[in-house]
Amino acid sequence: MLFAANKDATQMGIEKQPPLIEDLRNHTSEQLAELRLLLNAGFTGRPDVRRPGFYEIDGVGHVYYVFRYPTGAKVLLVAAWQKESDPVAEMVAYSCPAA
Repeated sequence: MLFAANKDATQMGIEKQPPLIEDLRNHTSEQLAELRLLLNAGFTGRPDVRRPGFYEIDGVGHVYYVFRYPTGAKVLLVAAWQKESDPVAEMVAYSCPAA
């Protein structure tokens, strides 16, 4: 009985940490903060059908292209672009929808 109570106490004390963001390029601190907020909220994004582990995550003003490590402890920020003002991103979004 004492062992079961101790086991429950240790399981309740462990919280899942948000993933660590590694930036490949010099993205702005606002972009990193928005991506961190989206990841903490549980957004997973749209998977890239041609590249396993890569996702597009829609933010308020930007779209983030990330690689999620299989362990879930780290996210690699590959690229970010503005939603509204980038005509190439809009064209790709309409022509190649993610599955």
